[in-house]
Amino acid sequence: MSLPETARQRARVLHEELHEHNYRYYVLDAPVITDAEYDRLLRELQQLEAAYPELVTPDSPTQRVGAAPLKAFGQVRHEVRMLSLDNAFDDDELADFDRRVCTRLGTDIVEYAAEPKLDGVAVSLLYEDGVLIRGATRGDGETGEDITQNVRTIDSVPLRLTGDNIPRLLEVRGEVYISHRGFEQLNRQAIAQEQKPFVNPRNAAAGSLRQLDPKITAARPLEIYCYGVGRVDGELPDRHSKILDQLGKWRLRVYAGIKRVRGLAGCIDYYSSLEQQRGELPFDIDGVVFKVDRLEQQEQLGFVSRAPRWAIARKFPAEEMQTRVTGIDVQVGRTGALTPVARLEPVFVGGVTVTNATLHNVDEVHRKDVRKGDMVIIRRAGDVIPEVVRALKEQRRKGARRFRLPTVCPECRSTVERVEGEAVARCTGGLYCPAQRREAIKHFASRRAMDIDGLGDRLVDQLVETGLIRDVSDLFQLTVEQLAGLERMAEKSATNLVNALEHSKHTTLERFVYALGIREVGEATARILAQEFGDLEPLMQANLDTLQEIHDIGPVVAQHITGFFAEPHNREVIQKLCQAGVRWEPVATVSHTPLKDKTFVLTGTLTMPRNVLKDKLQAAGAKVTGSVSRKTDYVVVGENPGSKADKAKELGIELLDEAGCMRLLESGKN
Repeated sequence: MSLPETARQRARVLHEELHEHNYRYYVLDAPVITDAEYDRLLRELQQLEAAYPELVTPDSPTQRVGAAPLKAFGQVRHEVRMLSLDNAFDDDELADFDRRVCTRLGTDIVEYAAEPKLDGVAVSLLYEDGVLIRGATRGDGETGEDITQNVRTIDSVPLRLTGDNIPRLLEVRGEVYISHRGFEQLNRQAIAQEQKPFVNPRNAAAGSLRQLDPKITAARPLEIYCYGVGRVDGELPDRHSKILDQLGKWRLRVYAGIKRVRGLAGCIDYYSSLEQQRGELPFDIDGVVFKVDRLEQQEQLGFVSRAPRWAIARKFPAEEMQTRVTGIDVQVGRTGALTPVARLEPVFVGGVTVTNATLHNVDEVHRKDVRKGDMVIIRRAGDVIPEVVRALKEQRRKGARRFRLPTVCPECRSTVERVEGEAVARCTGGLYCPAQRREAIKHFASRRAMDIDGLGDRLVDQLVETGLIRDVSDLFQLTVEQLAGLERMAEKSATNLVNALEHSKHTTLERFVYALGIREVGEATARILAQEFGDLEPLMQANLDTLQEIHDIGPVVAQHITGFFAEPHNREVIQKLCQAGVRWEPVATVSHTPLKDKTFVLTGTLTMPRNVLKDKLQAAGAKVTGSVSRKTDYVVVGENPGSKADKAKELGIELLDEAGCMRLLESGKN
């Protein structure tokens, strides 16, 4: 059916009217038509698009209802990195920030844009020619999750910008949140449907944005305030505050209470005012953000690794409450770290009911002298894990006993190791402990360890959850039938994995040692150990003194190695691995080779692949580094060597061509 021009024109009119009414209702909070009239217009557009599917566009108001469910979120690389903010927890820290800014800019006073710090979820919205084409979570700042389908359902997110001089590409940063009213409504619905209510508005917002079914997101009362921009292909004002004004003119939702303040005094006044209004606001905030207003000054100040030097979050005081410790348990983390956790009588603090609080480590427990039965002060601020601030010792019951760290792991009964000078105690049963099982298997299978092709993280999770694997040795007992029965595993994939497991059995000693996951034993240390001991049994029998005689093996690493091999559970798993057919060729030790502990740098274009020559040198006991220093013994130069060769000449370091390097390697074998 051809598309009549009258239908195209009517759809265009409905687009304009619905976008206008949406803006007035959700952004200005000043509707000019009834809900029934709005619904009538929306239904008319839906009927037109059903009759003429070519009328459906990404910016159509009908697209807010949610598309088909996704199987998984894709990854999005932000056009400009989404940075974190440094925090100031009192006026002195805020004054330090202002002083640093003024000093770097060479001025006495700076103007800041001041705005509330919403307790929500940071997102990035990408507009191309004014049309929303992508939405993403912050993620790690570099890469986030593609939540385009979900942000389209948020009524206060414009699907199309309106106004003059809209940039060709505009990346907008905003905070998605749920208001107090929306949160209460959401939990009433959950309770009515006999579902578990949400803990707090922020968690509800985060969970809503990460629904694979956008229709679920569309049913959640999500809102947004925009607070900045990333990449912009076009012209924008020269002040942050004016940029926000411009975003508002393009119908992006911006908080109306943003102000421009002068100097530290202006910041403190704004903070105090907003702190007093905090309880009256319709949404949660956990502080105030101050940003140097002039963009040229922002550029002059620059960034540190994770945060801009021109902005800071002045946080509100953490909320504290009093409750009683009913017990102190020990949790074992995925790296084997033992963390004392206080079990508490339930207390509502910082917007949630708290029943557990971290005590960090045994030193912290003893420093605060927290005991079972104590009345304690609990603190929680924003998303920070609740912590015990202090024990009220004057209310302590008689006979309360000091906490003692267990000597064996509560998960697997392996020995607990605590290296002198370290705060954290750890379970030594790395290959056996259930708490460390997933990470141990993933590391064991990784490319630089046993290199088991096809054994990804999700499959490891399935194998552990179904009980098919208790430790890494169970990998080599898996059958095609067992694997083919798992989710997303066909018989061909299962066969390929079994073949990959069989292939991985023939490895090298250094790969196997690295695969064991001994703490602080990386690839380089594993190589050194292989070269020094030649086989696994001598390494397993080595004592602290023997290990510490080896160059680059310090007392802490030596203790980790001896502790690992002293644990019977680990030895049992190693024995099962060998019985399953895991094998390697003994290594010719390099204790007396001329290249032992010599440092090489490779530069220029070599006829031999660089990684091959590097392996040959390392196998002969040498170290290969990437930069020239006074500790460098030889620099191997190929064609077009560049600055490394020049620096070697300046330092008087011997230069070798490729043939000379090979002669040196041959001499090292004799």
